[in-house]
Amino acid sequence: MIDISKLVVLYEDNHLIVVNKPAGWLVQGDETGDMPLTELVKAWIKVRYEKPGDVFLGVIHRLDRPVSGVTLFARTSKGLSRMNELFRTRDVRKTYLAVTRNRPPEVAGTLVHYLSKDSKKNVAHAYASLSGRAKKENAKKASLDYRMVGQIDQNVLLSLSLHTGRPHQIRAQLSQAGCPILGDAKYQSDFTFSDGSIALHAWRLEFEHPIKQTQICITAPLPDTPWWNPFKPIVEDGEEDIMMGPVDPDELR
Repeated sequence: MIDISKLVVLYEDNHLIVVNKPAGWLVQGDETGDMPLTELVKAWIKVRYEKPGDVFLGVIHRLDRPVSGVTLFARTSKGLSRMNELFRTRDVRKTYLAVTRNRPPEVAGTLVHYLSKDSKKNVAHAYASLSGRAKKENAKKASLDYRMVGQIDQNVLLSLSLHTGRPHQIRAQLSQAGCPILGDAKYQSDFTFSDGSIALHAWRLEFEHPIKQTQICITAPLPDTPWWNPFKPIVEDGEEDIMMGPVDPDELR
């Protein structure tokens, strides 16, 4: 029996369903055999609508297992194909929040690297230019915008907006910039969290509904953990700063 009681649904209609993925949950099944989020969502739909047969659920995008936040699925093939096209044409705005130990070089900026993926070790390598080893490994350009939103003690809160969608992109680029994400030992964090999570959260997803043509904006609350909780007041009070740009460095907490 699948326990659906812990599933948090953020948005749902006839074509789409969005859930808040806890860190540590798989989006799709893998060799571990652990229960994936897809099966939990299917079970939730089956119970809610008393569906007697199989439930269709299309995976539109994925989050790494240690990452939390907004995860979007399609409930119809029409919704799946149209959302895939929106992601392909980059007509979906994704905003992530990350906690790092170090400040970035500037309060706000753009990071550009060239990423290659070592599938055997499941790790991405970020290079400053497409030359040498990067060229040999057929590395792909990756870019993102970041904004420093706040600081508490040594921990820094960053808002991140992706221009590309490479595997492990945020994790690899922040590490290469000298700002590894808290808990992400694979990318140079000097410690890990006991639950296997990292301090990276898919905070907000914005797009035009592919069927209704209405604007959709979905936000996933921050996880209830010691490394996220201190930043909750900053996030709750500073949504405009997160979306529009950094606060004055002199006002950073």
